[in-house]
Amino acid sequence: MTKRTGPPGTAAASPGTIRLAGTGAGTARSSPTRPGLHRRRLARLASEAVERCQLDLSGRTVLTEAATGAYEVTAVLAALAGACVYALARPTRYASSAELKSGTAELAKLAGVSGQIELVTDKSAEVIGAADIVTNSGQVRPIDADMVPLLKPSAVIPLMYESWEFRHQDLDLEACRSHGIIVAGTSETHPAVDVFSFLGPMAVKQLHDAGIAVYGSKIFVLCDNAFAPFIARYLRQSGAAAAAHATLTAACLRERWDAVLLALHPRAEPVLTAADARLLADQAPGAVLVQYWGDADRAALAAADVPVWPPQVPAPGHMGVLPCAVGPEAVVRLQAGGLKVGEVLANGLHQATAADLAFVQIL
Repeated sequence: MTKRTGPPGTAAASPGTIRLAGTGAGTARSSPTRPGLHRRRLARLASEAVERCQLDLSGRTVLTEAATGAYEVTAVLAALAGACVYALARPTRYASSAELKSGTAELAKLAGVSGQIELVTDKSAEVIGAADIVTNSGQVRPIDADMVPLLKPSAVIPLMYESWEFRHQDLDLEACRSHGIIVAGTSETHPAVDVFSFLGPMAVKQLHDAGIAVYGSKIFVLCDNAFAPFIARYLRQSGAAAAAHATLTAACLRERWDAVLLALHPRAEPVLTAADARLLADQAPGAVLVQYWGDADRAALAAADVPVWPPQVPAPGHMGVLPCAVGPEAVVRLQAGGLKVGEVLANGLHQATAADLAFVQIL
């Protein structure tokens, strides 16, 4: 694939270098402490994901983020597919700007795409206006009514999750529609993405962290969405007695459950209410409420003496366990799939093949 030296309007970088805008890059840090996240491995997984998705972003400019851990791959995936990339590297609670820049630079060098990524700390009008594809990644969000008019009319926004998981706080969908900006979700069950197959391992990881063995345990999966069969099946394969129900009732709680895995689609208010907390305390005393997805009334759970995991309350609408908890594979697959959606949208849906459209979920 043809690779350009950098985003439009920037000077070409010398081979093997990475252009850093804003503050200095600092000293390149070593790979993350978990050996499965070693950057040489991440570079290989990213290359394999580009090939698996047949991802081709040649001639495109992508605006995404610089991140830590498994999410370092996003900018590198786009560059491996031939794109010129702006990666936002503002400081976060996970890393300083210098750390984000040095980590991304190290991974880009290992992947052989240093000259295609420009790390920036400002979501400027120039950067926004240059992008053909904008990911809804953490550093890029919110994509709001102030940002959308700065996009070029042909810009597209792939969501790095399925369309039914859409969060309004991430993106102003009405503003996008009024400006003709196409937004689409990513099919996480597409064979080249297959992220849903990691939902079960994530549940097992979270249950283990909560002190539930899973093997020989009784797990109640409270789930009203497409996650249910993937989670319940893997729990059974792991030796648990698992049942999935969309609602919490006294009849469902007659078994002596070891844990209730909360995986309800988030709403404006907690999906696990004070009444649910009292029901759990009465019908399943001692059962651990594991907050996988969907907000819970933590005060009511504490008042009812229902043990809860994780101890840190997830942000509203966010998962209590991230895909990267079980390794980088799911993250690499999902980010590659999301960028593939961006490719299909940018090329025009009218030109897309059936194979291409299988990745895309239009909102």
